[in-house]
Amino acid sequence: MNYSKVDLHTHTNLSDGAFTPCELIELAYKNGIQALSITDHDSINAYDEIFECANDYKIELIPGVEISTDLEDKEIHLLGLFINLESDELKKYLNFFREERFHRAKRIINKLKNLGISISIDEVLDNSQNSAIGRPHIAYTMIEKGYVKNYQEAFERYLGDYSPAYERKIHVSVQSALKLISEAGGLSFVAHPGYMKENILQKLIEYGIDGIEVVHPSHNENQIQFYRGIVNQYCLLETGGSDFHGGKKMDFENLGKYFINYNQLSAIKNMIHKK
Repeated sequence: MNYSKVDLHTHTNLSDGAFTPCELIELAYKNGIQALSITDHDSINAYDEIFECANDYKIELIPGVEISTDLEDKEIHLLGLFINLESDELKKYLNFFREERFHRAKRIINKLKNLGISISIDEVLDNSQNSAIGRPHIAYTMIEKGYVKNYQEAFERYLGDYSPAYERKIHVSVQSALKLISEAGGLSFVAHPGYMKENILQKLIEYGIDGIEVVHPSHNENQIQFYRGIVNQYCLLETGGSDFHGGKKMDFENLGKYFINYNQLSAIKNMIHKK
């Protein structure tokens, strides 16, 4: 099959996106995407309900997840692709972080209360639809109650990194995340490296990442060529995607615009077969 567009980085409302898994599949189809990975943050729940939808639209699904790690006090995101969704260790990890996300949400809600914004954890839970709670679910609750006009305002004024109601996530170490992905049968990729310093990326390569997300909306053409050069230099794999959430600026323009091709997907599959 000739996949003209392969998007290996998207999110649903089961972590911090705005669309259900099936709605995302339909959007992907309309944007010419023929192979897709849903890499929700610390959640694989989207895959419980999506295979039938993907089959209806003839979209191949690549099981994935995005894990938050920490290196030199900087938050690092790793994509795990072609993971085994039945991995016991992976499920154990995700259950732990589901609980941590709940406690983090309660801390954010307390900070918002001190800023004159009164929302409850039950209201946020209703918006999360039984998924792992994230800041977007809090943002949507704030919109519903009239405290902000939209998602962007919620993050820019209150919820964004180091904003007044920001609460840092608990992370696992890079080594632990890499081990978790590998033992779940998957391959690990550094997500959007344009946000990190080169020495951090160098350390991640030394730790044994399998590849780099070369194509991403935050990367300009020079950065794409730079990271592609690093991939070639260190014999790593290349991935890419839109990082679609459905609520961020330019999301709908990016879906179907940022992708890799079938040859690059084949290289990833070949590496999986060698594991």
